[in-house]
Amino acid sequence: MTEPTAVLEAGAADGSQTDRSLEIRRTVALAMLFLVGTINFVDRQLLSVLVEPIRADMQFSDTQFGLLTGLAFALFYAAMGVPVAMLADRWNRVKLIAICCVVWSGFTAACGLVSNFWQLALMRFGVGAGESGGTAPSLSVLADYYPAARRPLIIAIFTLNGPFGVFVGAAFGGWAAHSIGWRNAFLLIGAVGILVAPLLYLLVREPARGAMDGHKPADTALPFLQSLAMFVSRPSLRLVMIGSGLSAFVSYGMLNWIPAYLMRTQGMPISAMATWFAPAAGITFGIGMLGGGWLVTHLAARSPRAYGLIPAIASLIIAPSLIAALMADSWQLSLALMMIPMAACTAYVAPALALVQNLTPPRSRATAAAVLMLMFNIVGLGLGPLFVGGVSDWLKPVHGDASLRWALMTLVPFAIAAAVAQLAMTRHLEKDLAE
Repeated sequence: MTEPTAVLEAGAADGSQTDRSLEIRRTVALAMLFLVGTINFVDRQLLSVLVEPIRADMQFSDTQFGLLTGLAFALFYAAMGVPVAMLADRWNRVKLIAICCVVWSGFTAACGLVSNFWQLALMRFGVGAGESGGTAPSLSVLADYYPAARRPLIIAIFTLNGPFGVFVGAAFGGWAAHSIGWRNAFLLIGAVGILVAPLLYLLVREPARGAMDGHKPADTALPFLQSLAMFVSRPSLRLVMIGSGLSAFVSYGMLNWIPAYLMRTQGMPISAMATWFAPAAGITFGIGMLGGGWLVTHLAARSPRAYGLIPAIASLIIAPSLIAALMADSWQLSLALMMIPMAACTAYVAPALALVQNLTPPRSRATAAAVLMLMFNIVGLGLGPLFVGGVSDWLKPVHGDASLRWALMTLVPFAIAAAVAQLAMTRHLEKDLAE
């Protein structure tokens, strides 16, 4: 698991640190970036868990809620993602992540002070703009701490902040709804983020760019159009964008609506969110992300096709398992069956992010990650929840509270389409990675 001493020392900031000190710095960086990413996802999940008490206070529709949790957040996240990532390729990434954490945490706290839908939407715009400076720069930092062969697993560990954030958000939200109210929940989570940001800056050292790839640190970053051109010229990058966008559409559509489906359609009490849904979601999302990264790390040593094959198999598993979970006749059975598609729907994340880091030069990695995340966030987070919410409202006059069941069912064709794109990508991986 350790590289030759010369390579390790090349990756150190001053070229003279021991293997042990570099490994400590790596671990601290991974742990702190994981913590900041967890706060990011706690905020996202908190709004989904608290939807029913918020709806009771503000009286908005499923389409409006899909807009709040999806498009309102994703548009500002995506709009700011590329310029912030370009800044990360040119400036101190650790300092940038810490500043952005303060920004999104401040807007998260402000969500607890709103009095109507449009004020809440405005605060979500701010949260999205701030969180655009979290993931892409973090991936770039980790790529400069770890060599290419270890990145799928390391990125899988980092992206566990998603399922862990879902677990914490669901558990905390279920408790907060009864104990301190939804407004105080947002205020408290926002305060935590503001306190953690300075710790990140103090504890994590900015790594030398490209050292883990044997490159000399580049003096200048690639122009945006040149970074974007890589996604046009390389088939693997084109298809990972398409496959990941479709997978994100399914994943976010499920993630944002399963809590409401279980409570509204299946009659699950909100108190059971903390007891049953929180651990189920945290464990299954974690299995999917870590499992996808672990499998690709081990199988790609034999064939680079694993970067596409593992996500494709997971996408195909979603279709029958989601249908079975939605057709169950109790929330207990539905949640038990839902654990299969909840695990499968996140298996694409680490392979896709690692592939982009491995196919792009060091000074364009944050920008390239942001381009990929445009698909994650515009197609996935932006349109997935909004699509499910819109279909649910359209079907509500006929199906009533069961409309969410059939709305979630419409995600199945998108999962199959994702598998097709991911399988098509396998034909180009060997050539593109060899170059």
